[in-house]
Amino acid sequence: MNNINGLDTDLLAGYVENLGRDIVQQMLDLYIQQSVVYLKDINEAMIACSQSLWQESCHKMKGATGSVGLTSVHAKLVAIEKSTDAWDVKKTYTKELEALNLAAIDSFSAWLSEQS
Repeated sequence: MNNINGLDTDLLAGYVENLGRDIVQQMLDLYIQQSVVYLKDINEAMIACSQSLWQESCHKMKGATGSVGLTSVHAKLVAIEKSTDAWDVKKTYTKELEALNLAAIDSFSAWLSEQS
């Protein structure tokens, strides 16, 4: 796996080759929309102090990040999904996750703009 700026560029290049740049842009756009929902669900689980909702919400986002090649966000979710740390610690994880997600989206978008 070629991991550049938190992206699985081998996976993404395969998508571009097989599906075309426009479809991959649509994938990114859909992920951006859906990641708002995932992060909202993770925040709601944290507010509710629900371990089961936390794990379920992290798991859903983890799957999506793996599908679109966001390796840095995926790795963070692997690390925190089953965490039983205190909720104030999970709040820090959530902020880190939000920042990583934005950076990964920016990296994906920049990478995609370089593809012909």
